[in-house]
Amino acid sequence: MARFKVVNMSPRFLPVVLEQQLVPGTFEHALHTLIDSEFDLSALEAKFKNDETGAPAYDPAVMLRIVLLGYSRGMVSSRSIERACSENVVFMAISGDTQPAYTTIAAFVRGLSDEIPTIFTEVILIRDRQGLIGRQMFAIDGVKLPGKPRGRPEMKGLSTYGKHPIRRLTEMTNTCGTPMSTSTAGPREGTSRKSFSCHRVLS
Repeated sequence: MARFKVVNMSPRFLPVVLEQQLVPGTFEHALHTLIDSEFDLSALEAKFKNDETGAPAYDPAVMLRIVLLGYSRGMVSSRSIERACSENVVFMAISGDTQPAYTTIAAFVRGLSDEIPTIFTEVILIRDRQGLIGRQMFAIDGVKLPGKPRGRPEMKGLSTYGKHPIRRLTEMTNTCGTPMSTSTAGPREGTSRKSFSCHRVLS
């Protein structure tokens, strides 16, 4: 009769040092270090008014870390990020094992709409201080958007997503420079290609 290794399901006590799970040179380590030491999150912290009353809130730095780490791994659902914070040791480490609920994560993301341009600008400035920008050109290019929405005759000729995302991207690039050109070119009927370029980012 064949013999197999014993499967032992008895309890184990495995010591895990969460800090050691953020290995230098990895994205999660860089994310943790940059948000803790470089980002100015005072605007996010100012939203909380629980100095004397109310329950302690989740640290905005922790919430931003787990959301960005989740997005970097293709997790766009707040439920999937919540599950990762309780099952994935890297998420446990970067969140300090706080395990926020998916409703808290979703509310945090919704509340970021006004802070996105500021965070975007912070990233650009940090990259400049680290010598990662050539100071000549910054470009967002190659975004293909459908051009034939169905059931919306009044939107004929416009992108399915309307003009708001394009305006948003333009406003974000305006925070770091002067847009030089906006071009539209479609490789085939029914699609359009929006291209933005911005020179003299940090002169």
